[in-house]
Amino acid sequence: MSLESGFELFKQEELLDTYIIPWSINISFGLLIFIIGLMASKALTAGLRRLLGRLGLDNLLVNFVCSISYTLMLLMVTIAALDQLGVDTTSLIALLGAAGLAIGLALQGSLQNFASGVLLIVFRPFKTGDYVDIAGTSGTVREINIFSTTLNTPDNKETIVPNGAIYSGLITNYSSKTERRVDMIFGIGYGDDLLKAKSVIKDILDADQRILKDPGATIAVAELGESSVNFAVRPWVKSADYWGVLFDITEQVKLRFDAEGISIPFPQMDVHLMKENS
Repeated sequence: MSLESGFELFKQEELLDTYIIPWSINISFGLLIFIIGLMASKALTAGLRRLLGRLGLDNLLVNFVCSISYTLMLLMVTIAALDQLGVDTTSLIALLGAAGLAIGLALQGSLQNFASGVLLIVFRPFKTGDYVDIAGTSGTVREINIFSTTLNTPDNKETIVPNGAIYSGLITNYSSKTERRVDMIFGIGYGDDLLKAKSVIKDILDADQRILKDPGATIAVAELGESSVNFAVRPWVKSADYWGVLFDITEQVKLRFDAEGISIPFPQMDVHLMKENS
């Protein structure tokens, strides 16, 4: 064997020992780490989905949490595989951290809406189909998403309310209870028969089958106003009957008061003119 051929053989062996074999091993282990990590991520995500499902959480929240968890696990597996290949992952992790911080600052409002959406789904102060007053808007809840809630207003307008505004304000759920009290005020003149008016109102309430017997309705003199004696009328009804009872009782009281000769006074002012002697 010549010296030149021996040198070539030495270079090939050095190339094999220094580069090919180590890189083949690193690539094989890197692929093995990625494949095993991918399978483990899918298995852990499936287990997390079953666990959250047993807790009775909303499907929207379950899907979102599982998606985020799977993405984070996949990112960790990818970094571990790159590290096995000899890539400097320290700079990569620092870059990802800086990018995450920048994105978090840019999406601060969206993150607040997201956090509020998670709380709304977990604690459920209202659900789809409930009539609510949230963030100064009243309507029926049509859809609850991670970032916003969609309402249908009584005049059939679609209103989208950010979840951050909902959770930071007052939430009134009119559908959470099966029974509601209807608060009404009716005024009569000072010259009218108070007991007769009270009896007429009671007859109207007793004749309406939608009004509950227990708890009983309240009919009481609430105020001696400037122009009228005001009755507070407060019957209890099923929540679904609230508006119908409110409108119907108001109409019936007006018709019966007119038929019974009971006046419903309007605000008025007496002006007295004094003549000065010249």
